[in-house]
Amino acid sequence: MEQALADYLRHLGIEKNASAYTIKSYREDLTQALAFFHERLGADATPNRISTRILRAYLAWLHEQDYAKTTIARRIASVRSWLRFLCRRGKLDTNPAEGLRGPRKDKNLPHFMTDADIKRLLALDVGESPLGRRDKAMLETLYSAGVRVGELCSLKIDDLDLEEGIITVRGKGKKERLALLGKEARDSLQEWLEIRQAFMSGLHKSGVAVFLNKNGTALNVRSVGRILSKYLLQAGLDPRSTPHTLRHTFATHLLDAGADIRGVQELLGHKNLATTQIYTHVSTQRLQDSYHKAHPRA
Repeated sequence: MEQALADYLRHLGIEKNASAYTIKSYREDLTQALAFFHERLGADATPNRISTRILRAYLAWLHEQDYAKTTIARRIASVRSWLRFLCRRGKLDTNPAEGLRGPRKDKNLPHFMTDADIKRLLALDVGESPLGRRDKAMLETLYSAGVRVGELCSLKIDDLDLEEGIITVRGKGKKERLALLGKEARDSLQEWLEIRQAFMSGLHKSGVAVFLNKNGTALNVRSVGRILSKYLLQAGLDPRSTPHTLRHTFATHLLDAGADIRGVQELLGHKNLATTQIYTHVSTQRLQDSYHKAHPRA
């Protein structure tokens, strides 16, 4: 089974062009599942001995461990995908997980910031230091372009076309798309790029990443989260907000203002329209809240 897992992870990396984070998630999910199968099937456990009954036992065990519904659903999906891969490779005749259904996930509306909150965040005085100007450009870009934090960290100088207000983004599966920048984001980026050049010269370094840490190397996802948390605290805003909250806010504000959902889907880089439609529920909920507060006969 370990070899079958290794083959699948190699398939994800080479043929599916999956990110290192995606491969890591599948490895963790499937390593746990294989440990359970070994315990139930013994030392001679092989993929063709995995039955629907064993999988139902695994599902029940996940519930007993009190995992969240989203975690259980993801782990069952990982096993199903692995077994489907083995069927395609001729290692299994049928996929015992095809009829297995994980728990129905709760539909939680994404957390987003109000117009007033985002204006308050972006109006903060970040100072005149190089890293302060970097932070300003970073926050403006996250909200203006609606990019994922990983996409922000991977931006390179050549990806920016500030004259046209367009950036080239490499999303999930390294698929490229274009994102748009508003005037404030363009101005902040232009200012940072000018400072960045002198900043890197002072460090006697060169590099292509747009957003850098104090050592002149590319910012990572955790660093962006810590930077945002610092400014949320300064602004007295909800500490639950994350860089992804700015992406949710971007989409929600566009739809609130009447943007076409297909256009928002393209800007977000969503493969399926259903993923984008969650933001229409947010907008509907806000409309209902306003109605109940304002209408005399609500």
